[in-house]
Amino acid sequence: MAGYEEIEGANTPIKAWTQGVPVEHAAQNQLRNVAALPFIHSHIAVMPDVHYGIGATVGSVIPTKGAIIPAAVGVDIGCGMMAVRTSLTANDLPDSLARIRGDRAQRAARQWAWRQPPRPALVC
Repeated sequence: MAGYEEIEGANTPIKAWTQGVPVEHAAQNQLRNVAALPFIHSHIAVMPDVHYGIGATVGSVIPTKGAIIPAAVGVDIGCGMMAVRTSLTANDLPDSLARIRGDRAQRAARQWAWRQPPRPALVC
């Protein structure tokens, strides 16, 4: 047994590891739309926390060929990524990025807290 179910109706396979978890009709349609994009590689993967999102389905993994979709991560809860071209190469970076990542995460958390009123924990 593969451990996943396939969501029908897409050119690229949509493999859903959601046994016993209902997948919203809107989320299924959103997944089909993403699977129809010409740069999708292999298949779309769907996790048990799947639900309709803004831009991309929350709980989905979207592998691509020759493309990056930074806005597909965390748009519905205000987090995300930005692709920026720099002059840096791998040789310019330290062996460990832990300090840089930690600094960025702290800054992002402070900015989010400053802009938003406190809200209850999000449970997906």
